[in-house]
Amino acid sequence: MESKLKRKTVIYGIAAISLASVLTALIFSFNLIELGYTPGESPISAPQSPLLTSFESDEQLKDFLKSNSGTREPFWIYGPLDTIFLGSMNMMATVESGTVRDAAPSHSTTNIQVAGVDEADIVKVDDRGYMFVLSGNVVYILKAYPPTDAEIVSTLVFEDMSPIGIFVYEDKLAVFGSEYRFPTIYDIYYLPDIKTFVKVYDVEDPSDPLIVRDFTISGSYFNSRMIGNYVYFVVSKAAYLVNDTLCLPEINSDGNIRQIAPTEIRYFNGTDDYYQYTTFVAMNIQNVTEAPVYLPIMLGGTCNMYVSLTNIYVTYRDWSWNSNTTIYRIRIEGSNMTCEATGTVLGRERNQFSMDEYGDYFRIETTTWTQDWSTSTNLYVLDMNLSIVGRLEGLAPGENFHSARFMGNRAYFVTFKKTDPLFVIDLSQPTNPSVLGELHIPGYSDYLHPYDENHLIGVGKHTVEAEEGDFAWYQGIKISLFDVTDVENPIQMSNVTIGDRGSDSPVLYDHKAFLFDRSKNLLVIPVLEAEIDPSKYPGEIPPYAYGDPVWQGAYVYDISLFHGFVLKGRIAHLETGVNIHEESYWVKRSLYIEDVLYTISNRKVKLNTLEDLYPIIEIDLF
Repeated sequence: MESKLKRKTVIYGIAAISLASVLTALIFSFNLIELGYTPGESPISAPQSPLLTSFESDEQLKDFLKSNSGTREPFWIYGPLDTIFLGSMNMMATVESGTVRDAAPSHSTTNIQVAGVDEADIVKVDDRGYMFVLSGNVVYILKAYPPTDAEIVSTLVFEDMSPIGIFVYEDKLAVFGSEYRFPTIYDIYYLPDIKTFVKVYDVEDPSDPLIVRDFTISGSYFNSRMIGNYVYFVVSKAAYLVNDTLCLPEINSDGNIRQIAPTEIRYFNGTDDYYQYTTFVAMNIQNVTEAPVYLPIMLGGTCNMYVSLTNIYVTYRDWSWNSNTTIYRIRIEGSNMTCEATGTVLGRERNQFSMDEYGDYFRIETTTWTQDWSTSTNLYVLDMNLSIVGRLEGLAPGENFHSARFMGNRAYFVTFKKTDPLFVIDLSQPTNPSVLGELHIPGYSDYLHPYDENHLIGVGKHTVEAEEGDFAWYQGIKISLFDVTDVENPIQMSNVTIGDRGSDSPVLYDHKAFLFDRSKNLLVIPVLEAEIDPSKYPGEIPPYAYGDPVWQGAYVYDISLFHGFVLKGRIAHLETGVNIHEESYWVKRSLYIEDVLYTISNRKVKLNTLEDLYPIIEIDLF
């Protein structure tokens, strides 16, 4: 190896590096330690909880799976095509040169559900004006502000890997992702080898990020949050037997490898179709010498997660035709994690916004089905023991549930069949929730966002009622501004529809694509706009007609209570002549730093002035 060596951060692979006359090679199994990279303490198991039981031995765990699990064996192997999607694993991150630190500019952040509880995303900005963009298998680190100096300063390339999301806090970057290997074949079964990794980097010098923690655990990434210095994440691994042998999760933390023992796995007595080892991990990304703490619990399939400043709530379903949803509450404080409560409600929640904690109560919305497959919406209020103390059942029979937003002592639900009922629900008496008012309008909202304490923004679809049949035809993207000051008579103050039937927006299923700042009267959403060619339909265009995609990019609005939605302009990354279906140029996120608006796709970061959207510069992501 040459004596003058370009710095490289090797994250995965059995390797040895000699930095002639400078560094001594320090090699651990599946890990490499370089200058400035001191391994932390070995991961430790969370203390026992009186609520849960732990297995006493391998044999007791085996007997539990044999007696209680409907599915306790891995997949059958049918042929070589079963495993073709799984690749061998090799990951290397290379970094390039030089930058300096700037003063902290004001900027937007990831659109999150709970203040103080950050959520992993594909774009983050730090207080120095540096932007971190996850595109494909590359994390780009950009000097984003001031715009005259905007450029890529370094990259982290994850070859044959699947990064999922990132966190940035002070001078640390955490990258989450999945590692896949060809499965191990046992007899007639194959065992997919899926691991979740967390790589923490010191980005004090963004041009030269240094790995300071390398953590891997068996299983699939489920979800994560960050509160202060601590990242909390959840990983699930199927619990099964292979030739009467347990396949237990394994942790590799900076080269310290340990298998989770049955005596560390908590469980409730009961039966299910299948079980998973669901492991909760608390990791201090600022103090990397602090040992990560893990809490493994045997659950069914995890479905959704809600996190407050003090609790993690996870749900799983029993998958019967009108299933119950079981909720676990894990109390968190720094690295301390304790499973303190479990409870069950009827029906299924839609997503994380179907859940909320307020004061000493947990609230959850669910949908239930009757035997004729008609639906209704329910609201349950539970205490901290997850016992039901209040309920509102049978709301909006026959309607499909689309969105929820909890705001203090109120909840707002949107259901839909032919028109959009926006329900205002009173939660000031937890034991007796009640409907205060409702609004019926065409269309529906898949996402609700607070404008202030008495106004809501809704993003969904416009609709047209069918002339025959009890349904409506979806049309273009609809953005609404609701006034709920008079709780008994909510009104739609303003609305705008973008495109025709076939138009779409990631905001409908990913709230992180939504950018709103009330102080700047700013609303930005990415849209794939479709238009109907009238020449294809002589006479009146039928409501079921689909438009063809004609444009993709960010719609930028000036939003206010006085003027509603005023279009400032549109920003696209697709150049003239580029196929509209080239999704790598579709705008996914937007943010601002000071007076500059940034739009981000997988191939480009585009800078425009916030005031009039005048183009400043484009940065290509290769």
